[in-house]
Amino acid sequence: MAGVQDRVALVTGGAQGIGAAVAARLAAAGAKVAVLDLNEDSAAATAADITASGGTAIGIGADVSRADQVQAGVDRVVAEFGALHILVNNAGVLRDNMLFKMSEDDWDIVMNVHLKGAFLCSKTAQQHMVAAKYGRIVNMSSTSALGNRGQTNYATAKAGLQGFTKTLAIELGPFGVTVNAVAPGFIETAMTKATAERIGSTIDQMREAVAGAVPVRRGGVPEDISNTVAFFAGEESGYVTGQVLYVDGGRGLL
Repeated sequence: MAGVQDRVALVTGGAQGIGAAVAARLAAAGAKVAVLDLNEDSAAATAADITASGGTAIGIGADVSRADQVQAGVDRVVAEFGALHILVNNAGVLRDNMLFKMSEDDWDIVMNVHLKGAFLCSKTAQQHMVAAKYGRIVNMSSTSALGNRGQTNYATAKAGLQGFTKTLAIELGPFGVTVNAVAPGFIETAMTKATAERIGSTIDQMREAVAGAVPVRRGGVPEDISNTVAFFAGEESGYVTGQVLYVDGGRGLL
């Protein structure tokens, strides 16, 4: 099975949480991985961990909402690894609040990182994929795309990524490039821990509540998402495009 062996992958927001798990999973499967993050030191540390485990990785510092920085990041990936086959648009931020309390800055930063970031990274990366007649783009959506109290900005951005995914699948499919999205439910990360604290709860209480509400009776971990991304990123998934896969323990069934 070819999978991602010897492919070159760029994972945005790859320094921690789901992004770091995705980067590690792709590297373990044989891909050369560029870990891109706003915090260059953290990106380099994650890349060093991957290298120490036997993989091939580099860390890149960039703001995905800045076209010049995205271009420089992609240029470095291609210069060091010779190609770019896989893009995982994972970079994201939270600025949760009820609508009447939400500032314009809260709205803008979420849109800029999630939507503009995915746009800029995909537009830059697809040039190399189209030229090679091969590519895989995986966008990180969320179950919040279906609506979630206190997340007007985040839910809107994640729903937008689903439309973005389906449109790019139509446009890029004829050039051998597939585009799919993963929509995680509760995944235990530093971000969800911060969310729990913000609402006056704890990550343990949140985990227990989720476990009692989904058919699989447990919360999610980053590896649940990285395994799903690895499928979409693999050569064998070439007949799958424009899909949004909810990875939420079956919550949508209830």
